[in-house]
Amino acid sequence: MFSTIDPSLRLRRAIHANDPLLVTRILKSHPLLLQNPDSTPHGLSNTSLHLSAHLGFLPIVAVLLSLGHEKSGISLNEDHQTPLMLAAAAGHTEIVHLLCTAHPESIPKRDVRCRDALMEAARAGHDTCLQLLLTFAPEEGLLGNADVDGNTALHFASSNGHLLVLRTLLAAGADAGRKNVWSWTPVAYSATVEAEVYFKRLVGEVERRRGEGRERDREGGKGMGVRLVEGEGE
Repeated sequence: MFSTIDPSLRLRRAIHANDPLLVTRILKSHPLLLQNPDSTPHGLSNTSLHLSAHLGFLPIVAVLLSLGHEKSGISLNEDHQTPLMLAAAAGHTEIVHLLCTAHPESIPKRDVRCRDALMEAARAGHDTCLQLLLTFAPEEGLLGNADVDGNTALHFASSNGHLLVLRTLLAAGADAGRKNVWSWTPVAYSATVEAEVYFKRLVGEVERRRGEGRERDREGGKGMGVRLVEGEGE
């Protein structure tokens, strides 16, 4: 006996197939399925936007936003992760840019471990995503956020050896002396000895430039921006 596939399953399949036209047709016939949280055992109640953001399918993300996916509030899965967090963790730069532009209020959102999108980008080493988040951040305190263990984005960048991310965070004003609940600073988590040496050089250069800027300010001049050590590959 012939039976049709459940529309919610068809929608998820259409997203997996990266078919924005099919997604649009399904949602035109079934508008209440727009968010369509995944209720399977391992689905974490991820919505359509979570799924497409994680997979990196920009056209589908654009379709979902145009249809009002986040109109009633930022989507959260069972771990309180946002679509932006998943996109930042996966390094999907264009999607991060689109989500930040459309809903900057999602940037400071925290998951169940108190991690935000900036920490996810830093942990995975996606420097461009991280720069976008800092550019669109609606509040200045984003760099000071820490998870339940007291780890900041700088801790995650250091422990995973992402030197380019370290440079960006330090230039933006991240606190290199911030301790987590175990009283460890970011530099203590350096992935290698070379990374630790590089980190300390960056911190020293940042402090020196800031000191020079303060001195110029006292003398009546204008402080200049921080210029980090150049010529080092990640």
